[in-house]
Amino acid sequence: MLDSLTLYPIADDVLFAPGGKVVVRTYGVAPAHGSISYRTWVTGIRDQPRYWHWGHFEDAASGHRRVLEWLTGRGPQPVPA
Repeated sequence: MLDSLTLYPIADDVLFAPGGKVVVRTYGVAPAHGSISYRTWVTGIRDQPRYWHWGHFEDAASGHRRVLEWLTGRGPQPVPA
């Protein structure tokens, strides 16, 4: 299945916390025949994996920033657009 998907990177960030490293990745995901969906994945936190789905590129880009703000304590947990 994964080999039939194309990933379009939008943003990647790594945060270092006392418990270890947290990785935040946002991608556009496109099946071989279909439209692009947008997702943000967070790994390295206790409730892992966490992910959000976004409707459009702009939502994914701003959603990635909101996830970073949430993880660094500067904002609420984001809700997918």
